[in-house]
Amino acid sequence: MGPHLLAALILASGLGATTALWTVARRDALRDLQADFDYRSREVVNNLALRMATHLQVVRGAQGLFAGSTDVSRIEFADYIRTQDLTGQFPGMRGVGYMDMVRNGDLAAHVARMKAAGFPRYSIRPAGERAEYAPVTWLEPAGGSNARMLGFDAWAEPVRRATLEQARDTGLPTMSGRIVLQQDDGADRYGFIVVLPVYRHDAPAGTLEQRRAAVRGFVYGAFNMRDMLAAMNADASGELDVEVYDGDTADPQARMSPGTTHAPSLLMTEQRISTANHRWTLAIRALPSFGNHLHSGRARNILWAGIPATLLLTLLTWLLATSRAAAARALEGERQLGAELDAGQRRLAALHDAAQRGQAMMRSILDSTVDGILVDNGRHRILDSNQRFRELWSVPPEMALAEDDTALIAHMLAQLLHPAPFVYSRSLDYDEGRVQRELLRLKDGRFFEQFTRAVRLGSETARVWSFRDVTERKQVEQRERTHRHVLEMLARGAPLHSILDAVVLGIETTNPGMLCAIMLLDADGQRLRNGAAPSLPKFFRDAWDGLVIGHGVGSCGTAAKSGTRVIVDDIATHPYWEGARDVAAQAGIAAAWAEPIRGAAGKIIGTFAIYHREPHYPSPANVVLIEQAAQLAGIAIEQTLAAQALRAGEERFRSLYDHAPVALWELDWSGVRAACEVLRGRAGMADLRGYLREHPDDVRALASLVRILDLNSAALAQVGGRTKDLEMLSLAQVFGEPGLDLFIDAVAALQGGARHFAGEGRFMRLDGTTRANQVTLLVMPGHEQLDFLIVSTLDITERQRMDAELRLLATTDFLTGLPNRREFMARLDEELARVQRHVDGQAAVLMLDIDHFKTINDRHGHPVGDAVLRHVAELMRSTQRKIDTLGRMGGEEFAVLLPGAGHAAAAAYAERLRHTVAASPCRLEDGEEIAVTVSIGCAEIRAFDPTGDAALLRADKALYGAKAAGRNRVECEGPA
Repeated sequence: MGPHLLAALILASGLGATTALWTVARRDALRDLQADFDYRSREVVNNLALRMATHLQVVRGAQGLFAGSTDVSRIEFADYIRTQDLTGQFPGMRGVGYMDMVRNGDLAAHVARMKAAGFPRYSIRPAGERAEYAPVTWLEPAGGSNARMLGFDAWAEPVRRATLEQARDTGLPTMSGRIVLQQDDGADRYGFIVVLPVYRHDAPAGTLEQRRAAVRGFVYGAFNMRDMLAAMNADASGELDVEVYDGDTADPQARMSPGTTHAPSLLMTEQRISTANHRWTLAIRALPSFGNHLHSGRARNILWAGIPATLLLTLLTWLLATSRAAAARALEGERQLGAELDAGQRRLAALHDAAQRGQAMMRSILDSTVDGILVDNGRHRILDSNQRFRELWSVPPEMALAEDDTALIAHMLAQLLHPAPFVYSRSLDYDEGRVQRELLRLKDGRFFEQFTRAVRLGSETARVWSFRDVTERKQVEQRERTHRHVLEMLARGAPLHSILDAVVLGIETTNPGMLCAIMLLDADGQRLRNGAAPSLPKFFRDAWDGLVIGHGVGSCGTAAKSGTRVIVDDIATHPYWEGARDVAAQAGIAAAWAEPIRGAAGKIIGTFAIYHREPHYPSPANVVLIEQAAQLAGIAIEQTLAAQALRAGEERFRSLYDHAPVALWELDWSGVRAACEVLRGRAGMADLRGYLREHPDDVRALASLVRILDLNSAALAQVGGRTKDLEMLSLAQVFGEPGLDLFIDAVAALQGGARHFAGEGRFMRLDGTTRANQVTLLVMPGHEQLDFLIVSTLDITERQRMDAELRLLATTDFLTGLPNRREFMARLDEELARVQRHVDGQAAVLMLDIDHFKTINDRHGHPVGDAVLRHVAELMRSTQRKIDTLGRMGGEEFAVLLPGAGHAAAAAYAERLRHTVAASPCRLEDGEEIAVTVSIGCAEIRAFDPTGDAALLRADKALYGAKAAGRNRVECEGPA
């Protein structure tokens, strides 16, 4: 082959090789770009799924907190969430909360409970009447915008309600659709919530109906999609645009992430992700900057380098050219393998970090709970435990809690006082959803509450054992039972020794190993006397009975003398027991603690002692126990003595009650009180007194509800009874006719909260006569239900008659029968006050004087003068209106008060009266007639008058004008 042919061949081969290399390099670059885009897309999807799984564990942990405890407090919930560090460890998670499931009938109690818990402005929103509510009760972190969530009713919003119902019915974590979180403001701030149901521990939840009935609330996590994607740093490099849509399609109306607007991209994909029973669609697009690191220009370099190289190397053989191409391909393959290896190592490192974070989070949850947790597989193999379990069961550090559980179970059984419940619970086969509860009692006196349930760990079933120390609660319950029992015995009037025995036995029952005794002091407070020691031998009790108290006289004698607590932890070495060690040794007692028992006034009345058969020093709980026992014994002793004194006082009171000279009644008004409450609710009235006055039938019904419990002999004599037969008596013997105002006033006063009422009314004797009485009602202390009232009644008939006579004498002119000057002036002042109260009020007053009255007296004598005065008074009565007031002011002067009369009306009335008197002469007994005339002065009552006397003075001045003008005439002051 010639050089030209070879050169041409080399040139053709070089150009062909260059073209081929350029084509392969371009195709490989596009393939690498697509592969990198696919990998980055899967990485985004996997990271989002992994992050959601991690976030879901936090919500599951909150559900586990409720499932592992019968009563989770707000503080425990807040402490748990605080340990998770939501802001630092779980970006995008706005908070974890709890929604309480509230029925309509429990709404008021729920709101009151939340206000009492420290949220005075708490209310349910949106407002409205609904059958059920699911308000947010707890939400942590509690600060910032999360505070606005308290009281928000998720049940009232369709999307949230559908999520709650699905979680309740399935028992599985459920994610909501796209929502705007209440604590987020502004557009494009979409998020979602993940909900888990919380069922009551005492209710089954195996079926749909059982789950709906057993749900007590929901734990949920609130998430902001924008913050979550920002934390993933998915688009931090500016190479990918990720948009998240709610559902299986990329519907713009369902977009949850803000996204960005870019030119159309050749590299795009839609991925679907399922989590918490919900699906999302992820639309991922490559941005223009994507793949810059891959665009090395290799294809372009091959093209531009290959042509010159081919021209320059046309003399080289095609073998050399082929070798170079092969070397280039080998180098590219090596680079690709290296890149794939690096990417795989990064993925493995990320998965390892996520697994470590999950394990650390679960360990933190386990170690922060108040319960001891043990997990086994039901086949004698321990899977996990927390630190609290070791503390509760005193597991030594050298005992490994892994694999076989034989040593651990033996250690636990050795501490149990009654192992049978624990052994039985280990023998059961557990199904998911079933919870077994047992109460374990340890030999050291502690009580553990045990809950056992089955859980799924991967493909295997495991058992979770939770143990909670309820010793303090059980001891409090036992003390409360002892207190109630003692108080019941006190109420029944049981003997003192029986009550003290109950106190001692109650303490011994709760605290095995303790022997208790109560020693009393004699009346002089100098000697010990046996009170109660049912568990101690008789010879030991007799040895202390009658000993004089003093320092060094055992624990009880020293405590009674010094008034302070005495602790002897070892009788064999303590000097206080030097003279009684033999008795203590014979009784098997090695330690003795004594607390002085004080009365309410602080006086020492005895001692409470606790003995042990081994040397023993009290713990702080033991000190509290002996103090409370001494207080209870002091109450029992003083209450028993007080009850004895009370019974003696009651006997004296009964004697005084029966022989009291005052009429006394015992009444029960509780029925009236209850009926009035019904009336208030039915009628919606604000004025009970006014309502009863308008409804006499209801008054009679109320009166029939009053029960007469008892009365004394004075009351029986007052109503004319011979024997104390309560069937013959009724409320008429106290209040007379039930429709009278006094009974209504008494009902209104007592219903208004008064505890004392007094008034005057009428009562009916058994013989049918009606008399006046004074009634005083007193509600006895402690009987606010009005079931015990003491009523005293006093017959005031004669007093009222005498008062009426005295009142008549004080207000009436004895000669004419008209009101006297004092009474008239009082009524005049009342009328002035009425005129001053009303803008258009008016009234007038007249002054009358008999003309030439002195001449009549001088000519005919005073008896005739008196007859003339009576004659004029009768004529005045004949012209009087019902509202008018007449009065004799003194001598021959009279006055008339005319309410509502103006100037003209008063003048007309005065003229009629003057004419009537002038036309009616006074006829004497002998037939003689005496002509009588009067002069009248008239004046208006003005609102600005300081007193009624001012108007009377103006009328008197007008009267003198009439006299001066010739008598027998009417003169009025000018109009105001």
